[in-house]
Amino acid sequence: MFPWNSLFPFNKDMQKMMQKMKPEDIEKYIEDMMQKMFPSNPQGAMNPTEIMNRGHPLFQGENAQPPSIPLNASVFETHEDVFVRVPIKNKELLKQIRIYHTSNQLILEHIPNMEDKHTITLPALVKKKGARAQYKDEMLEIKISKNIDMQYSEVDVSETL
Repeated sequence: MFPWNSLFPFNKDMQKMMQKMKPEDIEKYIEDMMQKMFPSNPQGAMNPTEIMNRGHPLFQGENAQPPSIPLNASVFETHEDVFVRVPIKNKELLKQIRIYHTSNQLILEHIPNMEDKHTITLPALVKKKGARAQYKDEMLEIKISKNIDMQYSEVDVSETL
């Protein structure tokens, strides 16, 4: 037997009590507990519908607003590389664009507007160095070499009696 079974709040006595209760009693019990835990309107708190409609600062990231214009980027991978292609009609935008990447994301800033930031999730892990960007025929192509991660750890499974 597992040692935490004795600590679990829903033991046999609780199960018997729950079987004897009617569904209406259970619903009333839950409503009472929810009202005790979450008062109807504590000072300055928003109700859930306001949070869903307006958004709440706790649930917003650094750039919660979506970019004004989508990039229409296409991402694909080969055996050795990950490619991201972004159509750019105005060659002058290349002077202001900033390109960064992590091991699994590509970040494009200042395109098409200076305040825009686009994050693209890559389909595979990529290397830190060796990325290249090339502009040709109104297409910006970013090539990043894949990182073959061969490190793995064995997890020991033990049996407790």
